[in-house]
Amino acid sequence: MDLQLHNSQEKLTVSDAVFAADYKESLVHQLVTAYMAAGRAGTKAHKNRASVRGGGSKPWRQKGTGRARAGTIRSPLWRSGGVTFAAQPRDYTQKVNRKMYRAGIRAILSELARQDRLIVVEDIAVDAPKTKQLLGRLAELGVSKTLIVTETGDDKLYLSARNVPNVEISDVAGLSPVNLIRYEHIVITVGSVRAIEEWLS
Repeated sequence: MDLQLHNSQEKLTVSDAVFAADYKESLVHQLVTAYMAAGRAGTKAHKNRASVRGGGSKPWRQKGTGRARAGTIRSPLWRSGGVTFAAQPRDYTQKVNRKMYRAGIRAILSELARQDRLIVVEDIAVDAPKTKQLLGRLAELGVSKTLIVTETGDDKLYLSARNVPNVEISDVAGLSPVNLIRYEHIVITVGSVRAIEEWLS
């Protein structure tokens, strides 16, 4: 498969296994769900009737008072009682096999290539950490809501983009299924394409 280089007559030959794979919506959905679930803190906690302090003794005898029977002052029915079905800390992570994760990333990249949302450039580095420079480069590419993928971390590029809405910088190691599907366009360097091929082949 060939990817067209932006503003060039040249084409970049890439692996069909990585950039021309079948799109499996159920797999991508599972991947995105698992990724977002793993980001949940899972620290919510309330006290049930066993956790609330006190309430060890029966407030009055079972029969003969005319009042409704009660076994503890910490009943969920009472003021200052415990919570019914109280939330407890839990781990929301879902297991995703490495093979499945890579297949999902391949499916997303292939679909982006089919929809012409993958823009391959030789380089997108900036001379200095200036937002104006980056906005000029994005205007040349004709994109706004975009993810820029570099081979390795670029501090100047990151500093240039951190104040621009709907623009995110990521290196290949930091790619995730969520940021790949969130943006309208993915601007990716040739070096990043080769690194992704090496990772996913």
